[in-house]
Amino acid sequence: MASRTLSEADSKRLLGSHGAIVSREETVRDAHEAVDAAVRIGYPVVVKLVGERLSHKSERGLVRLSLRDVDAVHEAAMALLAAARPDDGEVMLLVAQQVAGGRELLVGMVRDPVFGAVIVLGAGGTSAEAIADTQMRPAPLTRRDMDEMLDSLSTRAVYSEFRNQRPVNRDQLWKIVDAVARAANERPDIASIDVNPVIVGPSGECVAVDALVEIGEAPPARASEPVPRHDDAAFGALFDPRGVVIVGASSHPGKFGFVSLHNLLASGYLGKVAATNLSRENVLGVQTVESLDELPPGEFDLAFFCTPASANESLVAQCASRGIRAVFVTSAGYGEADADGRAREAALVDAARRNNVLLCGPNGQGVVSTPRALCAQIVAPYPPAGRISIASQSGNFVSSFMNLSRASGVGVARAVSAGNAAAVDVADYVEWMSRDSATASILSYIEGVNDGARLRDALTAAVARKPVVVVKGGASAAGARAAASHTGALASDDAVFDGLCRQIGVVRAADPDEAFDAAALLATAPLPRGPRVAILTTAGGWGVVTSDALSRDGVLELAALPDDVMRALDGLLPARWSRNNPVDCAGGETRDTIPAVLEVLAMSSSVDAVVYLGIGIQSNQARLMREGRFHPEHGLARIIDYHERQDERFAEAACDLTKSTGKPVLVATELSLADPLNAGPATLRRRGAMCFASGPRAVRALAHAYRYARQHGEAR
Repeated sequence: MASRTLSEADSKRLLGSHGAIVSREETVRDAHEAVDAAVRIGYPVVVKLVGERLSHKSERGLVRLSLRDVDAVHEAAMALLAAARPDDGEVMLLVAQQVAGGRELLVGMVRDPVFGAVIVLGAGGTSAEAIADTQMRPAPLTRRDMDEMLDSLSTRAVYSEFRNQRPVNRDQLWKIVDAVARAANERPDIASIDVNPVIVGPSGECVAVDALVEIGEAPPARASEPVPRHDDAAFGALFDPRGVVIVGASSHPGKFGFVSLHNLLASGYLGKVAATNLSRENVLGVQTVESLDELPPGEFDLAFFCTPASANESLVAQCASRGIRAVFVTSAGYGEADADGRAREAALVDAARRNNVLLCGPNGQGVVSTPRALCAQIVAPYPPAGRISIASQSGNFVSSFMNLSRASGVGVARAVSAGNAAAVDVADYVEWMSRDSATASILSYIEGVNDGARLRDALTAAVARKPVVVVKGGASAAGARAAASHTGALASDDAVFDGLCRQIGVVRAADPDEAFDAAALLATAPLPRGPRVAILTTAGGWGVVTSDALSRDGVLELAALPDDVMRALDGLLPARWSRNNPVDCAGGETRDTIPAVLEVLAMSSSVDAVVYLGIGIQSNQARLMREGRFHPEHGLARIIDYHERQDERFAEAACDLTKSTGKPVLVATELSLADPLNAGPATLRRRGAMCFASGPRAVRALAHAYRYARQHGEAR
């Protein structure tokens, strides 16, 4: 069915039937009827030429505004009828009230191929496209969603108290937004809705004065699978297996069959280990068998395939016969390759379903589970144990996040590469991890989405239990093409995905570093209960740039230090201290200054979080002294020991205050990267705390944590 656009009048009638507040109006056929309608409506009025083929009336000059008497209406009506063209089809005149107001919004709906009906709210009027200030959220919407969309606009101040005009009446705006959402839900054949402008009057009243509804063919119904769709026993076989079989082990150290067996053994895996090899070679002390059929049944839960794609379908059936519940397939040449690959992938999925086997991959990198000392991967690294769990469509990002874990000391519980996600996708892993007692925060990289409704359900269920941090690939057109070639997944509109994250409380990070910072904070520190942050710095410039970063997006605020805090700080610091927040010690700190100042700030009821900048400066000097040619003479050995003990004390104080106050006390220094052995960062690693690479990175992570806490009712 070819698409068609309802006339403005019919569009508004449709939305009005769902509760939208629309302008008073009548449709008429000639100038005389237009005059009569204007009298009934009341001057001033607007007259437009309308029809199903007239979607861009303003561009053709088919709108007459501010008509205040009979002659003006008659003249406008005659001129508009004369401007009609043969290809306009049937046209009529629309006479409507002239709605007063200098502020305009747009409300709309588009159908995303992945997420379905998506509601749009933004700055409206004829310049809407140029301003491009919109927010998008997948339907269904709540009133809270609409409020958050309005508050997220760059132009939000215009819709608040503005130049003697009242704030937008949100109850009235919600009627329009809800009507659009209801119409989209009840009429799947509606392809798009454009309500622009919604006039906001001086008293905040909202009236939809123009609307267009596009009718198309209803999209085919897509049955979304339930969440969770795999049982816990299957995920237990993957992440906590009693035994692991490397299928296709090799004695060649450059092949995946060798590397995966090596990594499994080197990590100190706690369960049984077996391997298959057609030549029955002894590999790394493991005597291989030729076939899975030679293994005793019921002793192995996970099979790790390093075999050609052509062999894998029959191998799945052999796994099932041995009681193996989960298989991880590293082989490429499936759905990411070509049509033949997609057919092979479908057959592999079918084999796994027939045999009740959890199929992970194909084209995946591997799985890590530190509670089980499991490292079944075709690449390094193996991270320290901790409470971040990672689910990624890209194996490279699994490695990258685990490398960051090794560098920071903030450890990992579970990690898995979804690969092509033929049967088990990121949504499955994230939802299971949210129910995993070993996991405190979840870190995910997503390139594309094939089932938007199920991803939404899975993420909604997950974030109700644990924080979920997401990095999204394919945000640009070029990135979307790259994602499709990488994993064969579809890329949804990035603005829609971003709206989904905001809507359900997923932490969306701009890049992998920001994502790991946020996940590390969420896994190791309490949530901030409010936005008020105190900054303590022994390096004044870092205090300035950290304050700038904190204030940039308006989420956090510098805490106002009350009189009792100021008096306490006056007693601890020299007269030249900044006497403001950030608290700049101005080089006047003594042996006990930093722990004492941290305690004053963290204990204050006016402070929700503390960021400490400058740790490790003394130990940095100690390193230079140790490396110099005068060490250990001239008293250098003693002063080096003193400097390093001081930074250890400062790090310990931050960790202890985090625990005793229940507030995040964050520490940041570039030395966490430049010199990880520095006593400050090293002590934080030993305590399992994150040492951020800079103040701005610390406050960005803190802002994500506060948004999450506020979204889930754990902060004001």
